[in-house]
Amino acid sequence: MLLSSIKSIFQLKELAPHLKTGAFGEKEARKYLKKKGLKFLTANFKSDRGEIDLVFRDGDCLVFIEVKTRSSEDWARPAAAVNAEKRQYLSRAGLDYLRLLRNPEIKFRFDIVEVLVNGRKVTEIRHLPNSFHLPRGMRFA
Repeated sequence: MLLSSIKSIFQLKELAPHLKTGAFGEKEARKYLKKKGLKFLTANFKSDRGEIDLVFRDGDCLVFIEVKTRSSEDWARPAAAVNAEKRQYLSRAGLDYLRLLRNPEIKFRFDIVEVLVNGRKVTEIRHLPNSFHLPRGMRFA
């Protein structure tokens, strides 16, 4: 019993390679945005309807950030993975975050940060502010 509990704890700590790369990219994106003067609020916000990688404040604007980490751009830019379905998923999570704050009258936007890596080394970071708007039919408040 004790041995199986210990095994399951260690299995939880072992991430698949793509998840390790994603976590590394999020950490690097957070450092990059802090250096740019944005104020970090939280990471990996989850609701029943979605998840947001990073939440920052940029002046008077709340910023919901999707981080895309890739080792290559051979097929497409990392931001291309944020398709219409992913934008809806992120939008729902953003609206849920705002509901937790009791729907304040505040500006907000959705950004994408592309992190390009070679192993455990960042080769480039691109911040794409205001990458998309709330999809049609969704609204704040």
